[in-house]
Amino acid sequence: MINATVLSAFSLSGLNDTTAKHRVLLFSVTLLCYSVILLVNCALIVTIILEEKLHEPMYIFLCSLCLNSLYGTAAFYPKFLFDLLSDTHVISYAGCLLQIFVIYSYVATDFSILTLMAYDRYVAICRPLEYHSVMTKDKVGLLVCFSRLVPFLIQTIVMIMTSKLELCGSHIEKLYCDNWSIVKLSCNSITTNNIVGFIIIFFYFGHNLFIVCSYVQLVKSALKSKESRRKFMQTCVPHLLCLLNVTVALLFDLMYARYGSSSVLQSVKNFMAIQFLIIPPILNPIIYGLKLSQVRSSFLSLCTDNKQVKGLG
Repeated sequence: MINATVLSAFSLSGLNDTTAKHRVLLFSVTLLCYSVILLVNCALIVTIILEEKLHEPMYIFLCSLCLNSLYGTAAFYPKFLFDLLSDTHVISYAGCLLQIFVIYSYVATDFSILTLMAYDRYVAICRPLEYHSVMTKDKVGLLVCFSRLVPFLIQTIVMIMTSKLELCGSHIEKLYCDNWSIVKLSCNSITTNNIVGFIIIFFYFGHNLFIVCSYVQLVKSALKSKESRRKFMQTCVPHLLCLLNVTVALLFDLMYARYGSSSVLQSVKNFMAIQFLIIPPILNPIIYGLKLSQVRSSFLSLCTDNKQVKGLG
């Protein structure tokens, strides 16, 4: 007989007794980390919005990437900071599903935006004469909308399927809710959920494949002239670093969630589970801010103008 229960909440066990001993230190480090994420992403967003010369497709996509980082991390850090100060680590059923939806739609949107950025660089370097006719404002706006709507639609389907599962437990061995942890609690067959999960993984693997193919063409084009090489080094290297950053971080989480060993230390498990919520949101804006001279000079210009205004006041 299946002992299915109607759940109102889940318990999270990522924070063990050893972790609890250092909760003040962890809270301080986590708060600092989240503050840095907010600071660097907001700085880049404000710079791009205020500087008219940055109202170009590449910078609009970059702004969308930073906004997405703020969206995704908001689903994890406030709750995690609260848990660090609490003795009980519980999340409501609805809150758990919402956290899953936000975090994984954030990850999927990141891949979508990085794919758009690769397409933008391909057109700019391989078809420079057609760039402004291809990457029009209307098309860029449409692409940005699709980069958010498609992940939202996919994740909505996943959430509907997950919410229909009959669960035989309420214990999640992570710092936050993730879809695979809930699916494993199902009393019934999860074959359909697994199939849909792998289809989604392959769909976004296809994004990476598209990016690789576009970069093969970019490298070929970059070898033809000095100007193309300069464009490639200035705008494509940051994009590749960001893509590598997001892909490696997410693969760690996906592979560990499905095939991780129970003998691994809890602290290692925790780091593997949350690194895609730490490393990409911090490094992506920093990489672009340091590497792209237009962004860097615009940011410094805004800071200088702000200081001058304060001095006059």
